[in-house]
Amino acid sequence: MAEEKIEQPPIKDYLLQQAVAEGIVSPQLAADIVEEHQRTGTSIRDLLVDMEVMTEEQLLDLIARQMGTYVVDLTTHSIDREVARTMPASAVRMYNVVPILAEDNSVTLATSDWLSLEVVDELKFVLGRDVQFVVARARDVQNAITDLYGNISDSVGEILSSLESQLKDAGDIIEIKKGAEDNVVELEHMANQTPVVRFVNLVLYQAVQDRASDIHFEPFENEFKIRYRVDGALYEMQPPPKSLALPVTSRIKVISGLNIAERRLPQDGRIKLTIGGRTVDFRVSTLPTQHGESVVLRILDQSVVQLDLENIGFPDDIYETFLYDISKPNGIILVTGPTGSGKTTTLYAALKRLNKIESKLLTAEDPVEYDVEGIMQIPINETIGLTFARVLRAFLRQDPDIILVGEIRDQETAEIAIQASLTGHLVFSTLHTNDAAGAITRLIDMGVEPFLISSTLEAVLAQRLVRTICPHCKTAYQPEPRILEMLNLSKESVGDRPFYFGAGCKQCNNTGYRGRRGIFEYLRITDPIRELINRRKPTLVIRDKAVEMGMRTLRDDGIRCILDGYTTVEEVMKYT
Repeated sequence: MAEEKIEQPPIKDYLLQQAVAEGIVSPQLAADIVEEHQRTGTSIRDLLVDMEVMTEEQLLDLIARQMGTYVVDLTTHSIDREVARTMPASAVRMYNVVPILAEDNSVTLATSDWLSLEVVDELKFVLGRDVQFVVARARDVQNAITDLYGNISDSVGEILSSLESQLKDAGDIIEIKKGAEDNVVELEHMANQTPVVRFVNLVLYQAVQDRASDIHFEPFENEFKIRYRVDGALYEMQPPPKSLALPVTSRIKVISGLNIAERRLPQDGRIKLTIGGRTVDFRVSTLPTQHGESVVLRILDQSVVQLDLENIGFPDDIYETFLYDISKPNGIILVTGPTGSGKTTTLYAALKRLNKIESKLLTAEDPVEYDVEGIMQIPINETIGLTFARVLRAFLRQDPDIILVGEIRDQETAEIAIQASLTGHLVFSTLHTNDAAGAITRLIDMGVEPFLISSTLEAVLAQRLVRTICPHCKTAYQPEPRILEMLNLSKESVGDRPFYFGAGCKQCNNTGYRGRRGIFEYLRITDPIRELINRRKPTLVIRDKAVEMGMRTLRDDGIRCILDGYTTVEEVMKYT
């Protein structure tokens, strides 16, 4: 019998496609590189060099051939400051290119990466002139950008000053004509003006550089605010003029494919951009307000989010138990917590661990946050009747092994998830509850029979994200008795172990925090817990029984993080 040929997934990376086409990389090795890229977030360029598949010189040569150009050595090339002024710092950093030669109607840019035709066209538009390219080493391009353009904040002020002067001059560059709000042609004209394009690109670039999770564009009566959410807290950036609200909002709607003339109804869209040499997704939501449209962008940067269980931050005991539970052939595993507590990341990491060639994985999400190779992902669309319940019912006819339901919102969805579990499927989902035991009460409140819950539910993981102390300004102190009392700790149990806080420094924008980590509460559904569920016991009774059997509460896990020097008392008290 002939050996069955396993078809490899399609390679989406253009350079890797070319390397396979030229015989430099085998299809199997290419598949391994893509898998490693998805697992670690390391770029495919770096993997090709790190795995010694190609030298950096060979890689640059391949990029240059595909772009119809040649490789240059920037270390021997002196770049005139006047040439640098032909391109704003925001665009240089956004596209990870540096101008090395400028003529009347054209500019030559050095890049370390292959640029798509769409990016080339956008650069032509932003610069208002023709562009040619040469290829150079990545570190040389970065060194040239740093040398020529300095600090990113300079370009924020520079572009805002430029925009304000243009508005004061009442020129036609960003002139907001009467009735423009209702004129599609005028809105598109404003949205596509070069200063507006540059400003929006800069805001998106800086948000990604600052590791923001969301960007808020908020119009008020007399001002237009832009705020970033970093590590769960909002920070305001230098505000642009109020008159920019409409052009900037229209620009975001244009690049996310939304209807720019519709300003009365909420809209949802998506943007995919290459920023600093890596692809970043933005999820866009607009909301009509009294003074214009509020726009929020959720940043989905796969190079920042490591979708590996090892990187979630589980304590060792929860990690081992969770691994065991997700390996079961059927049952329901729930992750609970408020919006922004990392539930989706945890579930994706679990799915990635289970994503094998012999298993079929289906997800229903609202919306799909990350594209994962090998998993069938379906976006929910309630406006056309594509609800969680309807998709889940269809899933059961698709012969899946593992199912992810983005959220259990009603009795119908809960009962179909239970049915799926009873018919031999492993089901993952989320609930918005304050703790793990609360998930059981929530399901009963939805109308699900307790005996169905006790026979299918395997475990509930509650989690929160707390900010971690900045390592650059971390400062030790001895806690006062009232702090120990708040945490229900005794002086004897703590001993001489210091607590820590962040004094505030340039590295953390004087917040004292940099990054976040999870705290967890893991409730396993054992026989004693099943008995309490069947007797419809309240949340408190179930939680106390679980603690008696060894469960650590969110507060206890937070205290562990305080004693280990990861976070502060204030963060743990705030989230538990």
